[in-house]
Amino acid sequence: MSLLLNKPEVLLKAREEMDACIGEPVRLVEATDLPKLQYLRCIIMETLRLYPPAPLLNPHESSADCTVGGFHVPHGTMLLVNTFAIHRDPELWDKPTSFIPERFEDGKNGGNMVIPFGMGRRRCPAENLGMQMVGLALGTMIQCFDWERVGEELVDMTEGSGLTMPKQLPLDAFYQPRASMVFCLGTS
Repeated sequence: MSLLLNKPEVLLKAREEMDACIGEPVRLVEATDLPKLQYLRCIIMETLRLYPPAPLLNPHESSADCTVGGFHVPHGTMLLVNTFAIHRDPELWDKPTSFIPERFEDGKNGGNMVIPFGMGRRRCPAENLGMQMVGLALGTMIQCFDWERVGEELVDMTEGSGLTMPKQLPLDAFYQPRASMVFCLGTS
């Protein structure tokens, strides 16, 4: 939501896609709608690229001597993969620190590796469930409410300390139910 509040045009595009996909009669977004909501998926992928759930993957161990990035890695070395650094590498990404969901349109990822859920045999087994739950939660917030920043300044995206990179300041935002969704929310 912080990224969307800083880019209201992205929030509007996501809402328009959702309204067009769900159509009439108006109803809440459902899991069966998610495959059709490609721009919402792009927003989620770009958010996970910029802010992976865990900036370091589970430790791996090299099974043989190898060379990685010009460095000799002996057999049995414990390896930590820094997804945060990979996802923000200027050699891999155009404007690596910018929130640009369009880089994932048409199923592409710019030819780059996005690994917020890990990789290989240790890839998170709940990746599909996680993507579905985030899609439903974010989709519902976009569909049901009008959102605004509290002030004119952008939402502060400064990260606090900790392994999961929490925001330093919690999000403050104004919201109100959309007129078209009031009956779905149980309010009058």
